Amino acid sequence: MNIYALSSGRGPSGIAIVRLSGKETLKICKNLTKLESIKSNEVNFCKFYDPKKGDVIDPEALLLWFPGPNSYTGEDLAEFQIHGSNSVINALLKVLSEQENCRLAEPGEFTKIAFQNDKIDLLKAESIGDLIHSETELQRLQAVKIVQGNASNYYNDLREKIVKSLAFIEAKIDFADEDLPKNVLKDTHKIIKEIHSEITNILEDNKIGEKIRDGFRVSITGEVNAGKSSLLNLLSKREVAIVSDEAGTTRDVIETYLNLDGYPVILSDTAGIREAKNEVEKKGISLALKKSKDADLNIVVIDNSSKNINNEIRKMVNKDSIILLNKSDILEKPNHIFEVETVLASIKNNKNIDKLINLIKDKLSKKYLSNNSTLITRERHRTKLNECLKEIDKFLKKDQNKDLELAAEDLRMTTRHLGSIVGKVDVEEILGSIFKDFCIGK
Repeated sequence: MNIYALSSGRGPSGIAIVRLSGKETLKICKNLTKLESIKSNEVNFCKFYDPKKGDVIDPEALLLWFPGPNSYTGEDLAEFQIHGSNSVINALLKVLSEQENCRLAEPGEFTKIAFQNDKIDLLKAESIGDLIHSETELQRLQAVKIVQGNASNYYNDLREKIVKSLAFIEAKIDFADEDLPKNVLKDTHKIIKEIHSEITNILEDNKIGEKIRDGFRVSITGEVNAGKSSLLNLLSKREVAIVSDEAGTTRDVIETYLNLDGYPVILSDTAGIREAKNEVEKKGISLALKKSKDADLNIVVIDNSSKNINNEIRKMVNKDSIILLNKSDILEKPNHIFEVETVLASIKNNKNIDKLINLIKDKLSKKYLSNNSTLITRERHRTKLNECLKEIDKFLKKDQNKDLELAAEDLRMTTRHLGSIVGKVDVEEILGSIFKDFCIGK
């Protein structure tokens, strides 16, 4: 079966790209262009026709044909570059749908076929999806690292070490009466112990990869009427939250996704902390305290002109907090002193908000960013690595002189868990969850 899809965004645009992949790609291309000869891996200037009616769909278009296996999918693949109006796009897609053995691709199916044809591994497939959906510079850089194969190479090297160790153990089992080196089991035990240590270090990562991929959680908490909702609106550059002089306006948690100078941030505005006036406000304050506790970073907003600060607010302040003393337009000098980073600002006049943004980036960078190229970006990877550790723990606890066959089975399971991260074993059951988030033409 041949598959096709629009790979670029919907029009109107200057150019749209439609992909076609399958055994009969060349035949379909000739049918739609009326070209007798189509050059491979070169640009073919052409017209696209409706074969049934003979009408021209696009009088000036480009066709690129890539014979398999040297293509993205590993099959014969073509790209139609046409004018990007919705009418031209729809006309071409309709004609493709009328071709024999040709259907619309499912989300991520082009990349799924590439994986099944050994053009890419699972990690690269996932990172291509992340690259497509990346909205910030950090997300782009992380996806590019994985697309380039850094993580895949690392996991494959670990797996090869385990496979080699397993081979030594199986040799000891199969040739028990032979004069094999006496230190084989001892050396194997040492290597597996080192691998255990490496995987443990990878897992102790503060979930950096997932946070970059999904966004750092930053909570805005503090006093009522201190300017929390105004700060959310200012940073979002739009009216996300209702701003009012009436105390206690914000009851529920309001969240918005921001690209904060390249940092992906999920910013939450929460209810002001004070003695609750009713059950609804009490629930809102409870949510605010929980959101503060779960956040990667807290911005505690305090009215610089206020005389007293609620004790609950003081308890919230810790090393993961930034104090924003707001309303410096009323009182220009700091009226409250804290032992954490503090910014004296005026949200109303947009004063020192740039300092706040730089401080947010600085704190997130120091706590979470790493030069490690082997970052875990999905819970699937983390689960498999934890399974690896469990199997290695079983292996290390066994008396290898008595339980050699059971120890070998522990290593076999370890290789399966590690291999499933990059797709070295049968992983059909997880393909759907990986590729379903792709766009249709990828």
